[in-house]
Amino acid sequence: MRQAGPDHQVVSVCGGRGSYRKTPCPPCPWVRENAGEFPAEAFVHSAGTAYDMSDRKFACHESGATRPATCAGFLLRGADHNLAVRLARLHGASFHDVKDDGRELFDSYREMAEANGVSPSDPALKHCR
Repeated sequence: MRQAGPDHQVVSVCGGRGSYRKTPCPPCPWVRENAGEFPAEAFVHSAGTAYDMSDRKFACHESGATRPATCAGFLLRGADHNLAVRLARLHGASFHDVKDDGRELFDSYREMAEANGVSPSDPALKHCR
């Protein structure tokens, strides 16, 4: 867990029991209409979850650090190249029950981060998919 400004924290999931959200939570950062709700610093901190073969998953901020769950928006748009998600699928997780709930999501981590104030040239985004 890392601080991202005075009112926000960034949680990444590594290991755990495999819990995940089935729909984006109301303030989910992957939802386009929520752009600007979180500081750019939060997206810099969690950019590594979008790197090729990352072993960390983007966590739902509503789940917290004591019972972390993987974000539904991440599973729908940012997890194709994530090693942890690929291994979970290899071991039987399908995530077929994850839905966008009719909400428009960003197409990629990079697009989401830039819409939230991260500079396109920020080194944290260099390896993002």
